[in-house]
This record gives sequence, C-alpha cells and structure tokens, in this order.
Amino acid sequence: MTILVVDDSKIMRNIVKNHFSELGYKCDYIEADNGMTALQLLVSHSVHLVLLDWNMPQLSGIEFLKKVRSMPRYDTLPIVMVTSEAARYSVVEALKCGATDYIIKPINERNFREKISKIDFSKVGKKK
Repeated sequence: MTILVVDDSKIMRNIVKNHFSELGYKCDYIEADNGMTALQLLVSHSVHLVLLDWNMPQLSGIEFLKKVRSMPRYDTLPIVMVTSEAARYSVVEALKCGATDYIIKPINERNFREKISKIDFSKVGKKK
C-alpha cells in the first residue's frame, strides 16, 4: 500500500507517517510539500490513500481535493484531510468537495485510528 502524505511542514509529514505506521499497516510513503507536487506524484504513482493538509503554497489542499475528485480515475481514492482548519464550515466544505474524512490537528491518536480504520482499502481503484 502506498500513502501520499501532503503537508508543507516536514515535521507534520513525519508526525502523520508515525501515526499511520503505529496502526500496523505495511506501506510505503511518498511525500509532497504542496498540492501541485502532490498532484504530479498522484498521477505518476499507484496511491492507496492521501493524507492531506489544507493550507499549503502553490495549490491548497482543498483545491487539490477538487481537482482530484474531478478525475474519474480517483473517485474511490480515500483522501483524508489532516489539518488545523477546525471551523465547522471548513469540515463541511471539505466533505462536500469529496474528502473521505477529516482529522483536526493536533492529531489525537485514538481519533486518527478510528477514522483510518473506517476506510475500505479494498475499493481503492475500483469503479463504483
């Protein structure tokens, strides 16, 4: 399984990877520090999950999400926002734009585990 971790902070990318690793999945990580780089990595790699920050240079997380959801190839790809944008309207906007789930920073380990465990990775890449 390949996880794309997108955050402009290297420290946060490492924190997110550590939380995911603690869940016991065997996976590889690719990283991007902005949405534009993430988009390039997504089309050039087979990705099973995107863990995505909102506030980034060049292309924000929400703009990345909109672009990816406009591509039929990625309609089943799990994309979880992992962000400090905690306002209710931000959560609603992300979910309306196609986010699979939403995790607010700082990351709570139990909450992270619950949200990731709900993802059905068997449907990744399959048509609805």
